[in-house]
Amino acid sequence: MSRLLPHPAQSLLLLLTWLLLVDSIAFGQWLLGGVLAVIIPLACNRLLIEHPHGWKPLKMARFLGMVVVDILIANFQVARLTLGPVKKLRPAFIEVPIDLDNELAISVLVSVVSLTPGSLAADLSLDRRTLLVHGLDVPDPQAMIDELKLRYEAPLKEIFPCSPM
Repeated sequence: MSRLLPHPAQSLLLLLTWLLLVDSIAFGQWLLGGVLAVIIPLACNRLLIEHPHGWKPLKMARFLGMVVVDILIANFQVARLTLGPVKKLRPAFIEVPIDLDNELAISVLVSVVSLTPGSLAADLSLDRRTLLVHGLDVPDPQAMIDELKLRYEAPLKEIFPCSPM
């Protein structure tokens, strides 16, 4: 069963999405949606990062809630910065050392940095140990590094099992 449906939740989501897109529950649409729900995950299986064993979903939910609040606050901060005098902005690229070794945790970190207004993950080193981040207003680069590590990286270390560095 796991070979035919490597990601059953994604297959179910694809089937339901298909039925909603075509706005029909006819047998033919169920059949076509079922075929797509099997073929697409099989075709994309090698591209997906496997979920690690031992991750903590409740901590992840709390982390995602914190990220949503951070995004909302950052939207107002960026609006205030961009509507004010642009000459006062201090944009900068900073290199943030990463202590994560879990691929999914690194992907989440890069995504969170890029999703938060005012910051953008510009590059990840080949050894996955340094993240180049562009900040819209960076008065103190070390303070931004410390904030990213404390606010985002530390919870991700708790959520996803990482081997000691």
